[in-house]
Amino acid sequence: MTLRIVAVVLGLFLLSGISISGVSAHHSYLLTVQQLRTGLTKAPSMSQKGFILIDVRSEEEHATGYIPGTDLNIEFREIQARHREIGAQLEDHLVVYCQSGHRSNIAAETLADLGYRHVYNVTGSMNAWLAAGFPVESRRR
Repeated sequence: MTLRIVAVVLGLFLLSGISISGVSAHHSYLLTVQQLRTGLTKAPSMSQKGFILIDVRSEEEHATGYIPGTDLNIEFREIQARHREIGAQLEDHLVVYCQSGHRSNIAAETLADLGYRHVYNVTGSMNAWLAAGFPVESRRR
């Protein structure tokens, strides 16, 4: 019994250092596209943004249009197997999105389970982005 209590407390302590948060489409827009107005001639890189933006939709969906500044397209079902392709440290900030937010929430939880400590899901994802009238890029990555 005591061992079980210690395990639960230790688990809660470890989880307290992991952050999965929602970030709005508007906030994502401010973090990515607005930086273009500061003189950048293309979408900001990860080092300029301070986070890695990942589209977790299928390649076909990604090809129809994606958020400017997207660094990678890794389908949510493949995120566990391919997470090393992100090239991130466990302390880096990762922002994920899909079409509605459901698959990106699953991807965010998977990344947190893998030990990434700062994972954000774009609330409403592409649906919210498009509804807000924000720009979309459409060339294939």
